[in-house]
Formats: sequence, C-alpha cells, structure tokens
Amino acid sequence: MSRIGKIARRTFLVGSAAVVGGVAFGYYAYKRPVSNPLLADLGEGEAALTPYVKIDSTGITLITPRADSGQGAYHVQAALIAEELDVELDQVRVDPGMPDPAYYNTALSAEAAPFRSTDDGLVADTTRGIMDAMMKFMGLQITGGSTTVPDSFEKLRLAGAVARETLKAAAAQETGANIADLKTEKGTVILPGGGTLAYTELAATAATLDPVNDVTLRDPSTWRLVGKEMERIDILAKSTGTQRYGIDFEVEGMVHASVRTSPRRGAMNGFDATTARDMRGVIDVVELSDGVAVVADNTWRAMQAVNAIDIDWAPALYPPEQADHWQALSDSFNADQQDSRVRDDGDVDAALDGAEVIEAEYRAPYLAHAPLEPISAVVQVTDDRADVWTGTQIPRFVQSNVAKLTGLDTDQVFVHVLVMGGSFGHRLEDRVVREATQIAMQIKGTPVKLTYSREEDTLQNDTRQIAMARGRGAVKDGKVEAYDLGIAMPSVVASQMGRQGLPTPGPDLQIVAGAWEQPMQIPNYRVTGYRAPGLAPVSSWRSVGASTNGFFHDVFLDELIHTAGADPMEERLRLCWHDPSRKTLEAVAEMSGWGSDLGPNKGRGVAFCLSFGVPTAEVVEVSNIDGAIKIDKVWVAAEVGRVIDPINFENIVQGGINWALGHAMNSEITYSDGMAEQRNYYDFEGMRMAQSPEIFVRGLENGDTVRGMGEPMVPPAAAALSNAIFAATGQRIREMPMAKHIDFV
Repeated sequence: MSRIGKIARRTFLVGSAAVVGGVAFGYYAYKRPVSNPLLADLGEGEAALTPYVKIDSTGITLITPRADSGQGAYHVQAALIAEELDVELDQVRVDPGMPDPAYYNTALSAEAAPFRSTDDGLVADTTRGIMDAMMKFMGLQITGGSTTVPDSFEKLRLAGAVARETLKAAAAQETGANIADLKTEKGTVILPGGGTLAYTELAATAATLDPVNDVTLRDPSTWRLVGKEMERIDILAKSTGTQRYGIDFEVEGMVHASVRTSPRRGAMNGFDATTARDMRGVIDVVELSDGVAVVADNTWRAMQAVNAIDIDWAPALYPPEQADHWQALSDSFNADQQDSRVRDDGDVDAALDGAEVIEAEYRAPYLAHAPLEPISAVVQVTDDRADVWTGTQIPRFVQSNVAKLTGLDTDQVFVHVLVMGGSFGHRLEDRVVREATQIAMQIKGTPVKLTYSREEDTLQNDTRQIAMARGRGAVKDGKVEAYDLGIAMPSVVASQMGRQGLPTPGPDLQIVAGAWEQPMQIPNYRVTGYRAPGLAPVSSWRSVGASTNGFFHDVFLDELIHTAGADPMEERLRLCWHDPSRKTLEAVAEMSGWGSDLGPNKGRGVAFCLSFGVPTAEVVEVSNIDGAIKIDKVWVAAEVGRVIDPINFENIVQGGINWALGHAMNSEITYSDGMAEQRNYYDFEGMRMAQSPEIFVRGLENGDTVRGMGEPMVPPAAAALSNAIFAATGQRIREMPMAKHIDFV
C-alpha cells in the first residue's frame, strides 16, 4: 500500500509514492512536491485540498486534467478521485482546470524509454525513472499514448485520500471528536454519535489545515466504484444531444473567422480579396503568415467569403505526386538511412543463407484524423491577457505558443480546455489556435471564433505516417526459424515536435513501434527501422507507429506460419514467451472457438500485438460472398492490469475496432500536385454501420501494471482482417486500404 508523509499545505506529491520515496531514481528536485495551482485563486470559504479536489459551500469540484475526446477520460479520472474521497459521481462536478506543471503526465516516461514494456530489469527501470523526472521538470501536461489511466491510477486515488483525511481532520477540529472515530460516506464525515457534516460545510476549516500526513490507499476488496459497472458522467448529455463541445462554445461579442492556408503546406505568393470584401457579413480580411482569413458575422459567411479569394500558392515543400512518396520509402532501405536496430536475436543472415527465403513487401497509406467535430478555437487578446477556449491535448504547449505570438508572459495566457468530439491524435496539434491568435491580435479585445471547413481541415491535416515494410524469413521443421523485417517511414516525432520548436535527437522508435518489442522467441529475429526523408507533414494518429507496424509484423509472421504448415494460433502460442501475452492468445482462442469447423466460404484470422505496454490478441471472422468479404465477428482479449469501468472499457475497444477496420478497408490520403486529393468524408470513407461486425471483448487483469486501452486494440485489427481474408479466399493482402484488392459487402 502507498503512503505519503508530511506535506505542506501548498504542495502535494504527484506521482508514485513508491518511486518518489527513493527506489533508485530521485534527485532532490524530483522528489520535491509540486505546488498546488488551485491555491492561487481561492475565494473565501473555498478549500483546494490537493491539485485535484476543490470544495466550497456550493459543492465539490474534481480537477480532471487529462483531456476528454470521447474516450471517457473525465469519467475515469473522476471515478478514481471519488473512490478514495468517498463521494458519489452524481455529487461532483468536473473541471479540466488551467494548464499547470503540477499536471505533468507521469506515464509518458514508459513510452519514451527505449526498452520493451516486458523489460523490468534494473537498467530499464532506472531509465524510466530518469525519463519520469524529465517529464516532471518539463511539466509535460499531455493527453496521449493511452496514458490517462496509468498516469491517474495511483495519483488520483492519493489525491482523493489526502482530501478525505484532511476533511476528517477538519471535522475533528470543529467537533473535538477523535479523528480515529470518524468515518466518511457520500460526501459527509460521520461523527461518532451518528451525526454528519457535509464536506461543503468543512471547506473553510479544511482550507486552514496542512494536508494529513499519513494516507493509506484502500484495499481493492473495499472499492465501491473502480472495477464496477458505472454510468458515465457524460452519458445523459451525450444521449440527449445536450453535451456542449468546443464547436458549441460562444462568448459575448464574438466574431467568426475562416481561413485558407497553402494546400501544399508552403507559402502564399499573394492574393486578391476584392470579391470577398464586398460579400454579405464580411467584417475584415486578415493576412496570416501562410494564408488568409476572413472575419464575418457568422461561420458560413466567413467560409463562403474566404473561398472567394483568389490566391497564388507557392509550390509544395515535399514531393508533389503520390508515386514520389512511395519511391522515397523504397529508396530508404539502405545502411545510410538506418535509424535503429533494437531487435537483433540470433544470426538472421546465417539462418537465411542457403534457406528457401520467403519475401514480401507491405504498404500503409497516409490517413487523416477526421474527427466528427469540426476543428475550432476561440481566442481573445488584450494588452494584458489572452484567453483561449478550445479542445486540446497539449494545453501547456498552447499556452506557450500563444504567449510567444502575443508577447505576453505565459501566466497571462489562460487556456480553457473544452470537451472534444473526437481527436484520434488531431488535438495534439495547435495550428487552429495559432491562426486564431494571429487574427485576434489584429482586432484586439474582440473574441474570434475560428472554425475550419471540413475541406480546409482535410487539406491541412498532419496525417498518419506513410510506411512500407519488407520481410524476409525462413521456416524449418514446421516452425518459424528466421524473421527479418525492415520498416521505412518518415519520423513522426521529428515532424510533430518540429512544429513545436523542439529538437528530437537520436532514433525515432515510433518507426519500429509495434514490431521490435513483440514477445516472440524466434531463434533468428531482426527488426530494423529506416528513416525516410521528411515528406508530407505527419503527426500522431491513433496508435502512431504501431498502427502500421502491427499490420506489417503480424501479417508477415502469419505468412511464415502458413509456409511452415503450422496452425496460426498454436505457432503464436509456441513462440510467445511472455505469460501475460500468452494468456491473451489463449483467451481469444477460447472466446472465438478457434479450431472449430466454420463451414464453407468462411475464414478466421488471428493477430497479436503488444503496444503501449498492452498485449492484445484479436480474431476476425469473415464470410466470402461471391468474392466479396463480409466481416462477421471480432473477438478481442487484452491484458490491462486493471479494468476501471467494464462498460466504458468494452465500448472504447468496440469503437476502436470499428475505427481500425474501417480505415484498413477503405481509407487513404494521396497527393497530387502537392495537395491532398481527398477533401471530405465522401472520399475518405470509413466503415458503414451495416458493415460493423459483432464484437466481443475481454479485459484481463493478470498483470502488475495498470495500462490504458485507447489505442492498443488498433494495431492487430488490420492484420487479423488480412489473415482472415487469406483463410477464406487464399488471397494474401499486403496493402491498405484493402478495398484496392478485394470488395467488401
């Protein structure tokens, strides 16, 4: 059980108490508690007992700093605090709070360290500790990488426990009761005689106390919320259409803007806005650093007017035609462009020498994020402050970038994070905020709401990386003997962090993520990453490098297994040395009835991928209907250590499966004349509702580490579908979108 010692009233320990207590990694500055940002702006009678719990006479507010883009992040964070605070979810309100270093993401270090998640050795753990310290020093408040649950699991329960015990201390001070005789339930302190004091009544007294110096987290056997089926705190609003998203936000005196920036992501040579200036509702035409904006009295008029501007765009900064992009990848498989080789077991070259070598090439296209909610931001700039209202996963980057643009100090920039209607990584970029700020600076004091048209968003989208893989392998005695996979792609990290002005030294392990760390004990096993030159701008797309590499790695493994004449499930189980991973394969085999007779014109494919620390196994079942494929069923088993809310867990996995399969079937972004050819949903089609399969989900809790599930179901899905199509038709599909090669019902 976790314990924290004496804490000053203005500070709170953020992170794992076990680590901070000095396992191996601490420097004094790392151990030092962070300041509580809520104390800076308290009103009379308000108490901010930790950075996550604020109480006044009107109620209890839980601070949920990890952004919610539809995955239930606010709900999960609130449940973890409420579990130890002893409140019900209908007794609290949630608020993402203002950006602050106190809300740094402790779990990002696990993905940043160059070690497999299965490596718990001293060097790996020490390095993760150092990386965690870096996250704290930099104050990286980021939502991404499926880290909301692992970041929050202990931290927020500690916050709830500290607040609970401090409220009990306040009740003891007010009543003279022995604190050991006090209990808590449903937002009240229960006195020895049966009387109660509401937390809200104790706020003023609690605000004068230091946080309690001895906190023990409760045993899981006593949990009321965690692990139980819950009603999500936003389910009523989302079910009735009353949930307000960023696109719904309004502020008095607001004007509306729309932009056009270079569809080739280059420069603007000049423009003629004569027609636009005379259109109805137009207030102003504003030149931006790489484009032009129209300010109008509503969004539609702004969009119509900006599209009426005649603009001369400069040439593209990257290869203009799609074939050039593929050629750049093909040319990257050489020693000079080798970025990493962190997996090199046995002697692959010797094993392939003289063997019958199986070779294959795989491709994965650029993909847009395409969230349903249009991208928007409201910005107001005055001489002494700037306010930003938007959905974002990077509030401190937003704060810093707006400060740079306006010349204000960062503490003069206030970022109000709004609920998002989807992201899939899109909100890790802040282009819309920067453009809205440029406009707002030219009409100071007036709030400006910038909304992208769907076409502008698709043209400007920093897409998922394009990628290519080449596999060479051999089998022996009915087993996989040698496996050699090379992967070429541009660096997502360099592209994305470059837009934030941050350096990215060393290899980019996203180039091989979802491939090099797989727990397969193949005797001769090599994974090499090749860094392609920067092509079109790319960014984190749901599951990042693993989104392509999970497909490459497992489909090639499946090809080798079939060449060996082995059963796809049995051979994966034989190769898998990692017990939690084996259990996901065993679970999905049992769930799907693997090995049972399917009858004619049907096939099942299995795939496995360990990504973001989560072993995930999937089986897809398809029917071959006159040469067209119908996806019938999908089974998913994943090891996450602890399922916080079984309903939310099941829903997020099911949504992720449909997301992954739809993109694998139908979607791509291609370039011509330096511009994306796809402009809207009609030519960037996902999965139709009638195509959605029946999806069965099982979350396993055998591991010691709690993990998130926002992304790990994506990497194996395309592979399992490709493997199922092969089983049903004998046709091996090595390229996405698969609709290029086969029809879907």
